[in-house]
Amino acid sequence: MPEFLELHGRTSKLLRAAADAAVQKHGLRLGQDHLLAALWATDGRTPGEIAAAVNVTTPAVTKLATRLAEAGLLERRPDPHDNRLVRLWLTPSGRALQAPIEDERRQLEDRITATLTKTERAQLLKALTKIQQALQDEA
Repeated sequence: MPEFLELHGRTSKLLRAAADAAVQKHGLRLGQDHLLAALWATDGRTPGEIAAAVNVTTPAVTKLATRLAEAGLLERRPDPHDNRLVRLWLTPSGRALQAPIEDERRQLEDRITATLTKTERAQLLKALTKIQQALQDEA
């Protein structure tokens, strides 16, 4: 297997596990934090809008939204202008998770990049951005 793909695959698995452990401290699973983050940025989005923002399918957002609604973190409301649409809105409990989740993610990022210099971190972010763009261009 090519060196980059092997290293990236192993790193990605470890990073996902660490990120999942960080959000589990607040009763969430990895992915649920991304849906909430989309609503923290702009509350009242449709599942389709959130799916496009976080690069997943609309059915995946619908499934996550059901779990988050059952947990009391968001609620579904009909769109006031189009009865075919549903919009997702944060509850006070969902809004209250923003600061602790963002803090967990920031702490995780600080821990995993602690051995990098500022220059190395900037180079890593630049390289990952280029790789992401190349993959998006292929899609």
